[in-house]
Amino acid sequence: MYSARERQSAPATGSTAAGHRAGHRRRSAHRRGRPRRRGRSLLIGLLVAAGLLGSAAYLLGGGRSDASSGAPHPRSTHVTPTPTPSPSVSPSSSPSPSASRTEIDVPPTGNGTFVTAQASGETVGSGSRPVRYVVEVETGLDISPSQAANEIAEILAAPRGWTHDPDNAFQLVGAGSPHDITIKIATPATADALCWAGIQQDTGGEYNCEVPGGVVVNLKRWVKGSPNFDGPIHDYRALIINHEVGHFLGHSHVTCGGAGRLAPVMMQQIKGLHGCVANAWPYDENGDFVTGPPV
Repeated sequence: MYSARERQSAPATGSTAAGHRAGHRRRSAHRRGRPRRRGRSLLIGLLVAAGLLGSAAYLLGGGRSDASSGAPHPRSTHVTPTPTPSPSVSPSSSPSPSASRTEIDVPPTGNGTFVTAQASGETVGSGSRPVRYVVEVETGLDISPSQAANEIAEILAAPRGWTHDPDNAFQLVGAGSPHDITIKIATPATADALCWAGIQQDTGGEYNCEVPGGVVVNLKRWVKGSPNFDGPIHDYRALIINHEVGHFLGHSHVTCGGAGRLAPVMMQQIKGLHGCVANAWPYDENGDFVTGPPV
């Protein structure tokens, strides 16, 4: 969004630093007369039979702890002649919290320290000198550094990406390896601090930036995308990486080239499309560079 080469002020958006007990029947004070022993024998026999049937119903009814809550499955107190389990009741009907989770948490602030991905890859592109990059994720985030690094590597290797220019080449390297740039994924507050320290730009808890020596990706944008971008989150992540790496390669901001045309990847699409169609790639399907009037 913002680069070390461009010092335009961002709009002031403001930083987001932001039992029951079972009743027991009492015996009647009335006692029947004789035969007392026969009555007791019959009562004991009925209780034993009921206990056996109740145990069978418990076992057949799936009396195990629920995977998501640890609470036992409810059981009927009525014993049916054929207590077969219902096919609709199964462990999959109560998904665990991890299975139902649909979104990565985006804390407004982090601790400002980073974990470097232990990942590496082959050189992509035909440029004579590949841009070597590492990927770092702020400590404590619910993102795997290695998975993020591999996703970024796929973006930079895509046919419509920057490697379509024969002068460009990239290589993902791991922690401790010599590298040219660092791509950081950080909480909004940390991203703001890094962008301000690098290029004195107020990113308002919303934007990404390119700074000397690297790229800063706002976790909020990595996870939530943009309301102006209608597409899968992976495509929006491609827009983030292609835009900021584009700055590193020397490309400046441009705007929409005409209504109905693809938005240039170097356009600040999060601020509005101005008649263009959202687009995550520097080149179109015909291999033509997508650009527009300079800003």
